[in-house]
Amino acid sequence: MVSRLKQAGVSVIYIGGYYTEAALIIRQAKEQGMKVTLVSGDALVTKEFWQIAGPAGAGTLMTFSPDPRKNAVAAKVVKEFTDQKIDPEGYVLYTYATIQIWAEAAKKAGTTDPKKVAATLKSGGPWPSVLGPMTFDKKGDVTGVPM
Repeated sequence: MVSRLKQAGVSVIYIGGYYTEAALIIRQAKEQGMKVTLVSGDALVTKEFWQIAGPAGAGTLMTFSPDPRKNAVAAKVVKEFTDQKIDPEGYVLYTYATIQIWAEAAKKAGTTDPKKVAATLKSGGPWPSVLGPMTFDKKGDVTGVPM
């Protein structure tokens, strides 16, 4: 595939997949002398991408929400993770916040019924979390935290 991309004169490769394939493709492209930019999504926000891609990954562009590890509110939890030799990369802290908020809403709703918890989430708040207080609009979209 990389040989065909090279032959076609491709200068930008967009991959909507996972880090393994993306890293292998960009590494092989650079090994074949291509001057190409890789563009991808949040699946590349992992150390494994860089372990596979190596220096060929330099210049890769990817979409992702602000790095939650840099959120001052999350500093204590980030330290707890790193003290255990765990890097809370990618969606770890977003997931942590989600579980905190879900648990609090289920407690307030008095049930784990998804429809009732969702209604509680939309009507209540702000909900405390590792990333700071969050609220949800009527559609269920998060508000009140940089995303």
